[in-house]
Amino acid sequence: MANLVLYRKYRPKTFAEVVGQTHVVTTLKNALALGICSHAYLFAGPRGSGKTTIARILAKAINCSDQKEGEPCNRCASCEEINSGRAIDLIEIDAASNRGIDEVRDLKEGIRFAPTMLKYKVYIVDEAHQLTKEAANALLKTLEEPPAHAIFILATTEAHKMIPTILSRCQKFDFRKLKLAEIVRETELIAEKEDVPIEKSALELIAANAQGSLRDALTLLDKILTFHLSFGKKEGVTADLVKELLGVVDASIVSEFVDLLVKKDAAKAIEFLNENLEKGMDPLEFAKNAVRYLRNVLVVQVNPTLQNMLDDFTEEQKQKIAEQAKGFDATMLPKVLFSFMEAENKMKYSSIVQLPLELAIIESCGLR
Repeated sequence: MANLVLYRKYRPKTFAEVVGQTHVVTTLKNALALGICSHAYLFAGPRGSGKTTIARILAKAINCSDQKEGEPCNRCASCEEINSGRAIDLIEIDAASNRGIDEVRDLKEGIRFAPTMLKYKVYIVDEAHQLTKEAANALLKTLEEPPAHAIFILATTEAHKMIPTILSRCQKFDFRKLKLAEIVRETELIAEKEDVPIEKSALELIAANAQGSLRDALTLLDKILTFHLSFGKKEGVTADLVKELLGVVDASIVSEFVDLLVKKDAAKAIEFLNENLEKGMDPLEFAKNAVRYLRNVLVVQVNPTLQNMLDDFTEEQKQKIAEQAKGFDATMLPKVLFSFMEAENKMKYSSIVQLPLELAIIESCGLR
């Protein structure tokens, strides 16, 4: 059998193993410990933040015959059925590919029957905002008068697209992006379990490029470990190897580039850009990271107290962003950011891929 990818291999089986989302986990555990269970939940938040994982743990805890303080035991027949993927009373629906009225009608037909093995039938509807209007209205009818043996858990990355009548019938939990330190800590533990030494700077680079998604971070780590182990290497994974393999752009490169923009040194900035492109840096990835970085500089310039809320950066990088925010002219920085946003869009259609970036540099440095 093929080896499981890391995010599936190390998927949490209890609430205690979940990374971040303490506010969600604590509330759910307390409710379960008190025997309080809603008939419908809505988990809203960015991708890779643990919505489906917590939905599965909740399904286990609700049906667990030896639940303790809201935690599933992972030993009883119900827990083992769900852990092995054999539980026919746990129904997962991907609304992105099953958007129509027919799928919801099938759901309504099946929900009338009592559970086969578990105490409750649990329906997990992923990307629920992608249901068609007709399908969403059909689901609403079921949510209004659900049978006592059925529980719905809707997961979405775009709660604002859900129809208000469905939102009003669900107990809503808002998930947040994971912090860089949380992702670094988790990937470090997994690398240790896989017996592959890896530099902390390499893990920080992976975490920064995952942008708050643990699943994305583990997917990146998986690629690196697969490459590293396929060559039988025993030395540690370095940040340079991560840059080379994944084409990711280190925040230190973007930071050094922004320093040149602060100084309005267009010649050096263009030289710096092209030198790094010759070393294999992905120009589109660089443009995306430059926009993201400049946006953070702008936010800190407008409100310096928000410096501590930049979760995708180390403390040292946050300090650097604060310095650069002071160095930029307040009226010029929004124009600089806008120039690089335009460059990112134009690069996709440019015959010379870095030309829009070079023009953005010239404009940002006040040259005409």
